[in-house]
Amino acid sequence: MSERQARRGGGRDSKRAARQVSQTKQAAFIERRIPYFELLDEASLALIEDNADTLLEEIGIDFRDDPEALSLLKAGGADIQGERVRFPRGLCRSIIQATAPKEFIQHARNPERSTVIGGRRMVLAPAYGSPFVRDLDKGRRYASIEDFRNFVKLAYMSPGLHHSGGTVCEPVDLPVNKRHFDMIYSHLKYSDKPFMGSVTHHSRAQDTVDMAKIVFGEAFATNNCVTTSLINANSPMTYDDTMLGALKVYARNMQATVISPFILSGAMSPVTVVGTATQILAEALAGMAFAQLVRPGAPVVFGTFSSAVSMQSGAPTFGGPEPSLVMYTVAALARRLGVPFRSGGGLCASKLADAQAAYEAANTLQTAALAGVNFMLHTAGWLEGGLVMGYEKFMMDVDQANMLSVLLGGVDMSENGQALEAFREVGPGKHFLGAAHTQRNFETAFYRSTLADNNSFEQWTEEGGQDMAQRANTQWKRVLADYELPPMDPAIDEALLEFIAKRKADFPDKDY
Repeated sequence: MSERQARRGGGRDSKRAARQVSQTKQAAFIERRIPYFELLDEASLALIEDNADTLLEEIGIDFRDDPEALSLLKAGGADIQGERVRFPRGLCRSIIQATAPKEFIQHARNPERSTVIGGRRMVLAPAYGSPFVRDLDKGRRYASIEDFRNFVKLAYMSPGLHHSGGTVCEPVDLPVNKRHFDMIYSHLKYSDKPFMGSVTHHSRAQDTVDMAKIVFGEAFATNNCVTTSLINANSPMTYDDTMLGALKVYARNMQATVISPFILSGAMSPVTVVGTATQILAEALAGMAFAQLVRPGAPVVFGTFSSAVSMQSGAPTFGGPEPSLVMYTVAALARRLGVPFRSGGGLCASKLADAQAAYEAANTLQTAALAGVNFMLHTAGWLEGGLVMGYEKFMMDVDQANMLSVLLGGVDMSENGQALEAFREVGPGKHFLGAAHTQRNFETAFYRSTLADNNSFEQWTEEGGQDMAQRANTQWKRVLADYELPPMDPAIDEALLEFIAKRKADFPDKDY
């Protein structure tokens, strides 16, 4: 590279960085200023609600291997036959609407990062649960705790992400029964955004709560939401003891649970949009009602993860029209119920950060924004149906997330937005590039991607002819190089490490 090229590239990089800071200032959430996309009318939504009540009343939901859960449900008015729980028509809805908050604050250790989940707000969090990671340099490999920390740092440094997430990847280099300590510590140490807790065992959920109390203080964490957790129904129509155990810990401690049926339509639900939406509503109603029976007033989020399977191969598919129709439908059902809604993300089945990954992810992200998702899990990094967390894909998705804040911000109808002065200044037959109005607004007039290339072919070639993935590879490395640790009271850090060391010494390493 010539000196002239280096100077040109360096100047462009600095301008791009400045644009990123100015365009995507850190915010705790996105405030929605555009209408929801309403797919179905009142009669159609009421029919789905009625069908869900029929499913709950006639078929029921299994609550497995948890006698305490069955006792709570029986006391709450459900009919118990073995592990099958049937709910009288309308019971779940009445329990939820009596005590579940319509919105809630999840506090971050940096109060400026505390977010509000619900209402006309959208909170974006990274992808969750991948055992593998991928980048252009090392390819596909098992995730490590170093990868976990890297993604926590990338999320912290991404203004378009409001939440640190949870199991951003599974650090398989650590024992299964102890890795949650290192994951929760990483969220608390390397980020000051809100985070999600462990759910793979009730004791790990309790460890999460105990660590949060060290950071936030016993009294504060006892009376305020400081962590959110993902509770998946074991679809179809089943809750197992692992999820129920974690749910009970969080609800009793007034911490939020995202109650999410996990459905691949055609395999774990009927193949139709309405059938899938009916099952999602029934499963979510049962789980959220149970959380209120554990502790009235505990924050809950109506969650859904719904995709489809290929009728030829049985493999999961993403970014198609049917899951979008399900998301629009269930979002409206959540609003009618009066609780926050979780769905969406940059979902794709692609193995690489390629065109398939981009368009499938963009389809899901746009649908989630228009549907009215309040808490978007899997916003950034998702590859290969969730098996892989991709470094390059993460940066591509973050760029898309930044755009969503602009879309949801709506249309500027102010005097400046009307731009009459620009018309008066320019008049017919001239251009607006040099107008005073344009000069005042050019920095924020249009979203400018931090990754997309809009240069001429000659300039793109001269700079190396890189594709999007190659540019994203450079970007995530630059972001990690620029990372600065958020401050933490040394006494709190010491107390966390002492707690972790003591708890790890209490039991032997196990791979389950």
